[in-house]
Amino acid sequence: MSVLQTASSAITPFFTSLASGDDTMSGGGTAPNSSGSTTSILGGFSGIGNINVKPSQVNESCLEFLFMEMVDLMFRTTADSENDKEAVYYKLEVLGYQVGQSLVEKFTRDRPRFVDTLDVVKFICKDLWTIIFKKQIDNLKTNHRGVYVLQDNNFRWFLRMSTEAGGESAAKKAIPYLWFPCGLIRGALANLGVVSSFQIKIAKS
Repeated sequence: MSVLQTASSAITPFFTSLASGDDTMSGGGTAPNSSGSTTSILGGFSGIGNINVKPSQVNESCLEFLFMEMVDLMFRTTADSENDKEAVYYKLEVLGYQVGQSLVEKFTRDRPRFVDTLDVVKFICKDLWTIIFKKQIDNLKTNHRGVYVLQDNNFRWFLRMSTEAGGESAAKKAIPYLWFPCGLIRGALANLGVVSSFQIKIAKS
């Protein structure tokens, strides 16, 4: 099993557990939906025979630390040169892609098929964004010609990151940390039948 496959199989359960509410996953767990209420993840599963399913606690901070360490690991395991930055970004994007596909498979299996691309994007903005980032997207715009603009004013995985310089310097240093979530969303869209490409802009405040 490759490093990417191992990391993917390790990261996906974090999101699954966090989505169950109060950072806990147990039999019959629930996930927040777009209305703020909850829907069943495991369909009331409570064990097989006399086997009891014990809840497992997952601290959200562990996921954030894992995310930061994952980016650092990709740099450490790739030769140190300007050209190899692209290789690092590719690894992170592919890893995110695999996790995104797995998450969509899990959280849409009991849903009816989406009618069109707009329904898919709305699912990403409301349901999937809430599962991953504990909030809905702040703003969604479209030109109705296949271009969608998703705006997150407080990207959750950046809230604890800071630099002394700030502004453009901080935005530049944040770029490697965007490739995994970019791949995650692209993988989710791909598994829902939407081929996509991204342009990412970071506010330099």
